[in-house]
Amino acid sequence: MSGASPQRQLYRSGGPWEEPFGYSRAIRTGDRIIVSGCTAVQDGVVMSRGDAGAQMRLALDHAIGAVTELGGALGDVIRTRIYVVNRADCEVVGRVHGERFADVQPAATMVLVAGLLDEEMLVEVEAEARVRSAKPAHQHGPYEHREPR
Repeated sequence: MSGASPQRQLYRSGGPWEEPFGYSRAIRTGDRIIVSGCTAVQDGVVMSRGDAGAQMRLALDHAIGAVTELGGALGDVIRTRIYVVNRADCEVVGRVHGERFADVQPAATMVLVAGLLDEEMLVEVEAEARVRSAKPAHQHGPYEHREPR
């Protein structure tokens, strides 16, 4: 018996490492969704080898897909963490993130790492979301925006 909350929902994408490594692609508890690191792996194969921008697009597809599978939406994403293998790829990876999250603008961190699980993987992304139950009273565009104090 796990003792897990009855509000806890798991999402499994069928990725090759989820079962043997004992994790879920994403978990939702209450209004919070946390997505494990997503890469450009499909059917156990790293896609777009050598193209960090294309890998980032696919990794984001996986991460956002997990959020939506658990009842969230792109606009609910509040934080991303991006792991990049090659410093030269940071610009293109960041721009892909910027295109996808232009209207959302979550908190984000990009970290340069020595490597990922498969040497063909160039980027990995994690996401966190808070599912909104109602629209904020005062909005500017599709998402509430507040200037820093």
